[in-house]
Amino acid sequence: MNFLRNNEVVKTLYLQIFISVSAIVVAFIWDKRFGVFTFVVTTLLLLISIVSTYMRYRRIYELSADVDRILHGNDINLSLNKYHEGEFAILQSEIHKMTLRLREQRQQLEDDKCYLANALADISHQVRTPLTSINLLVDLLSEPDITDERRMKLTHELMALISRIDWLITTLLKISKLDAGTVQFKQETISLHNLICKATDPLLIPIEIREQNLYVETNGNFTGDVSWTVEAICNIVKNCMEHTPNGGEIRITASENLLFTEITISDSGTGIGKEDLPHIFDRFYKSKNAGDKNFGIGLSIARMIITNQNGVIKAENNATKGALFTIRFYKEYSYGNIKS
Repeated sequence: MNFLRNNEVVKTLYLQIFISVSAIVVAFIWDKRFGVFTFVVTTLLLLISIVSTYMRYRRIYELSADVDRILHGNDINLSLNKYHEGEFAILQSEIHKMTLRLREQRQQLEDDKCYLANALADISHQVRTPLTSINLLVDLLSEPDITDERRMKLTHELMALISRIDWLITTLLKISKLDAGTVQFKQETISLHNLICKATDPLLIPIEIREQNLYVETNGNFTGDVSWTVEAICNIVKNCMEHTPNGGEIRITASENLLFTEITISDSGTGIGKEDLPHIFDRFYKSKNAGDKNFGIGLSIARMIITNQNGVIKAENNATKGALFTIRFYKEYSYGNIKS
């Protein structure tokens, strides 16, 4: 480190020398003893200025070296507390904020990499399972002595597996859009009755086949993205349907007030296991009682859709029997330029 390379320092030093020499000459002309005193004082002041400037630039150099090590990842956990005094306090505070931010981003990147690796492993497993069954069915269909009845049954099974893969890939694409934040949620107003009807229409036949009873009670309107919200509610009702025995019931109540729109979905099924309750909205999580057709992403995407629309969702067990899902979409009110 050579602080004399700095033009500002050199100019300041020249100016100090010029003033000191001028003061010494004037003092000697005035009085020799006063000239000696002035020489000693100005020399000391000049030395103090040079030493203090050197020490300041040395600390700047050390700080620069520490920041360089942090930026290049050589010592991401390096502490800058030694610069907490003097004129370096403000600079240290700002750099400390920067290092904290870098550490947070580094940890976030590591977490994202780990999450991506786990997600890819889960996705590959979810796709591989039906693909294995499809390969087996294709081999069976290629047998020369297969009967028409057997061929028809295997064909139906093959179409069902292909449909499962298509649904899985479509859902994963939706999740990726939500993760990337590229979904632009619309603001549409629809009656809660029509919203629930749209969400339950695809499930009416499976519910009827299971001889389950669906009760719906609505009052008020919903404001938000209808298509995505229908997707979320449909996934929740489908989950309730799959965990409710034949002859059971599913109840949906929806109402609106000044603060939020609330939708509750309950069933008379087996309920949610104590160990499953904290993880029920986790992606690819499957409870012990989940069937083979359950991919563990329906409730996850439902929560993502709801939370992205200023909403919350809570899962719990009914006081008597079955599961209870409570959804609330909070309203936004504008006061001038402030939204609440």
